[in-house]
Amino acid sequence: MLPNADEDAAAGYAPATAPDAAAHRKGPTDMTQRNTVVRSLHDLTLAAWFGGTLAGVIGINSAAAAVSDERERLQVANAGWARWSRVTSSAVAVHLATAAALGYGNKGRMFLQKGVGASSIAKTALTGAAVGATAWSAALGRKLDQGSGAPVEGSTEPAPATPPDVEKAQRQMRVLQWAVPALTGAVIVLNAVHGEQQRPSQVLPGLLRKPAELLGVAR
Repeated sequence: MLPNADEDAAAGYAPATAPDAAAHRKGPTDMTQRNTVVRSLHDLTLAAWFGGTLAGVIGINSAAAAVSDERERLQVANAGWARWSRVTSSAVAVHLATAAALGYGNKGRMFLQKGVGASSIAKTALTGAAVGATAWSAALGRKLDQGSGAPVEGSTEPAPATPPDVEKAQRQMRVLQWAVPALTGAVIVLNAVHGEQQRPSQVLPGLLRKPAELLGVAR
């Protein structure tokens, strides 16, 4: 004889409601969950970080070097970079926050799907290096700002009469100005790798291959 609803209630049992059933079907580590807003902010801020730095190196620095008065060149470059640095700071902060959110949302795949953990570690390392290079560039920029009015050939090229402290900062900046877009460009490439790893044809084989390797049955 099948129990009815009244007997269930008397015995302390209750049928699963629709929300309860949905909770059982979808756990907190559901790997199919979409994060469109977070992903969009993550990609847009990385694009601003990469593109803005590259545009500054090619555009702002070249424009400053074209100024006729060599004592105004550094001032022009510093003014342009100072305006963009506010955007860069915000972009980096949002990018790091969304990276943490995406990492948490995909922690299951990072541990279970072959290749995702390694690419995530590489992306984290490159992002950290890019943050360090950006911070170092900002510190050098403040030193160059203090040297505004010094005669220079360009924002990163000293003139014969350039003071030694300004010349030293310029030589360091000459390397860092290309390091930031190179590092953030590499992060963009790894973003593309992560996108490919989320294709249905990659997810299931990757999830199956890692435990197979641990069991010694993978080829």
